[in-house]
Amino acid sequence: MSTAHGARARARIEVTAAIKDEARRQLAAESAAKLSLRAVARELGMVSSALYRYFPSRDDLLTALIIDAYDSLGESAEAAHRAAAESGPRQRWITVCEAVRAWALARPHEYALIYGSPVPGYTAPETTVPAAARVGNLLIGILRDAYRGLGLARPSLPAELRPEAERMAADLAPDLPPETVTALVAAWAQLYGLVGFELFGQFNRVVEDRETFFRHAAGQLAQGVGLVYPQRGPAA
Repeated sequence: MSTAHGARARARIEVTAAIKDEARRQLAAESAAKLSLRAVARELGMVSSALYRYFPSRDDLLTALIIDAYDSLGESAEAAHRAAAESGPRQRWITVCEAVRAWALARPHEYALIYGSPVPGYTAPETTVPAAARVGNLLIGILRDAYRGLGLARPSLPAELRPEAERMAADLAPDLPPETVTALVAAWAQLYGLVGFELFGQFNRVVEDRETFFRHAAGQLAQGVGLVYPQRGPAA
């Protein structure tokens, strides 16, 4: 790589980062629906045509911000999980849930971007899926460890739900029982519901000690997916 080419590559990385930083500032000040490439360019002292060379449309910029947010959340949850590697599956589950909450409280506008109201006119492309799946894959991995160890308690499953449960299991975790996967999907939704309620003010004048409440709720979610046996560490 020539020196000039390397300098251009570094400059592009720096400008791209500056664009995304300004866009995040606008998300905090306004909302994703009001994100404007022209406004971003104006704040950075760029002409709009120059910014379009980095992000051809608002949707391209939104997609980049969404992937960054999912990756940042995933990295935080994975780091917390690594730190709890010697704990049993139930504790690791709670640790991951608490990491999700901590990240959301630290970066509320990015959380709102990925788990808040949909942005009118925007449809997330398939390229967002790998980053979006990182926390879910962690939770699935924890359940696999438990299933291969002392096992999982099987949640009840209505007969009419079994075909859908088997479809979800085939798509998400074919090595886990359909009952477990169905409970996992419900727990996943409840986890983000708990975080969203706290973040967006629905717990005001309802829950005061929110950290303790959340830890208890995460433990209830663990029980709901079958993590009830006293496993002490990762399964062999």
